[in-house]
Amino acid sequence: MSRKGFLIFVAVFMLLAGTVLLPMFDKEERAKRDEAQYLQMFREVVQLVKESYVDKVEDKKLMTGAINGMLAALDPHSTYMPATDYSEMKVHMAGAFGGIGLELDMRDGKLLVNAPIEDTPAFRAGVQAGDHIWKIDGKSTRGVPMAECVSRMRGTPGTAVTIGVMREDGAPPLTFKLVRAIIKTKSLKGRMLEPGYGYIRIAEFQERTGEDFERALRTLAADNGAPLSGLILDLRFNPGGLVDQACQVTDRFIGESLKNGLIVTTKGREPSSQRSLSAVIGEKEPNYPMVVLINGGSASASEIVAGALQDHKRAVIMGTQSFGKGSVQSVITLRNGDGLKLTTARYYTPSGRSIQAKGITPDIVVEFVKKPAKKSDKEKTPELREQDLDGHMEGIEGKDPKKPKGENDQDSTPPKGSKEEKRAKDAGRNGKKEPSEQELLVGDNQLARALDLLKGVNMIKTSGLK
Repeated sequence: MSRKGFLIFVAVFMLLAGTVLLPMFDKEERAKRDEAQYLQMFREVVQLVKESYVDKVEDKKLMTGAINGMLAALDPHSTYMPATDYSEMKVHMAGAFGGIGLELDMRDGKLLVNAPIEDTPAFRAGVQAGDHIWKIDGKSTRGVPMAECVSRMRGTPGTAVTIGVMREDGAPPLTFKLVRAIIKTKSLKGRMLEPGYGYIRIAEFQERTGEDFERALRTLAADNGAPLSGLILDLRFNPGGLVDQACQVTDRFIGESLKNGLIVTTKGREPSSQRSLSAVIGEKEPNYPMVVLINGGSASASEIVAGALQDHKRAVIMGTQSFGKGSVQSVITLRNGDGLKLTTARYYTPSGRSIQAKGITPDIVVEFVKKPAKKSDKEKTPELREQDLDGHMEGIEGKDPKKPKGENDQDSTPPKGSKEEKRAKDAGRNGKKEPSEQELLVGDNQLARALDLLKGVNMIKTSGLK
C-alpha cells in the first residue's frame, strides 16, 4: 500500500471510529449532566425544607428519609438499616446472643411472651406463653418499642435482669430475677411421625441451620433404629435467610455426581454477582422418598431448596404456590457503621427458572384446610406473595418447567418416662403444649397428605409395581 493510500485508510478509519465513539462519549456526558442536575435539585429541596418548613428539621431525619425513599423506589427488599437495626439483624442471623430466652410479640402496646425457648433461664424459671411483661428492671414497657425492650433484656451472660409479669388469670403480678446466658435459637425442629418416617421443619436459614439439619437427620435415623423410609421437609412460612445454609441443606440430597450437583445460579450486573453454587460431590442421604411442603410464606432461600430438589427430581413438592422472591440482597457495611441491604442479583433454579414474582409451583397442590372455630373464620385470607408487593421486580424468563394445631378428643395420663410425659411436663412449665404426632397429623391436612404419599410410594416399591 502506498503512503498516500495508507493515509487515506487511516483518515477513513478515524472518521468511522469517531462516528461510533462520539455517541458513546455523548451518552456518558449526558448521564453525568443529568446526575449533576438531579443532585443540584436535591440540594435545593433540602435547603428549602431546612429554611422554610414549619418546624425545625434535623439533618439526620432528612437524609435517612431521602435514603429510605430512594431505596423504596427500587424494590421492597432493598433497605437502609441504622446501626442498631443492623446490629440486631446480625445477631438474629447468628442465632446466638446473651439473653434470657423468650420469643416475644407486641400487641396493643403490650409486650407478650409467645413462648420461652426450651432450656433457657426464662424457661427454667417458669415464664409462660401469654405472659405480659410489664416491667424490665423496674421500668414500664408500655408504649416502648419492642426493639428497645429486647435490648434491655439482652446483655452479657452472667449478668441479671428482673422482669415483672402479669397473667390473664388475674393472679398478682410476678417478678422473675433471671441471670442471662448464651441463648442459641433453634431454626429447625425434627421428630418421627411414625416408625420410619421423619419430619423436619426449618423456620429460617440461620448461620448454624446446615449443621443443625445434619444433626437432626442423624438423630432421626438413631431414633428410628434404621435408615429412614421417608422424610418430610417443612418449609412453610420460611421467609428465607442465608443462601449458603440453604445450599448446605440441599447438599445432603443431591450431588452424587457432577451431573446433578447444581443448586442455584445468581446473575446481576457486577461480575461478583455471577455465581453458580453446587453440592459437594460425595456420599449423600439414602435415596428414600421425600416430600417438601411449601406455601405462600415460603420465600427466597426456602425457594432455592424447593426449586433445586424439584428440578433434580429428588423430592415431591407439595402444598401451595410459594412467595416468589427470586432476588439476592447483598448486605454492605457503610462507613458510619450503618448497613445497606441492596438487591444485586436474581437467582435461578438448576433448570434455568427465574421464580421472581412467580414462585415455585408444587408438583401436588394441596390447600391447607382449617377447621374454623367460628363462622367468621370460614372466610379464606389470600396469601401475600412477591407479586403483590408494591415495586416488586419483574422476573426474567429462563426455562419454563413446567398450622394450626388440631384438638384430640382423647385424654389419658401419659405413661411414665414416655415422650408424652415429657411434653406434659414441658406444658406445665411453659404453658405451651407440644402436640403429639397424632394431634399434629389431625390438625394439618397437608402434613397428613405428605405422609400418606411417602407410605404409598414405599408400598408400591415393596409390591414390585411400577
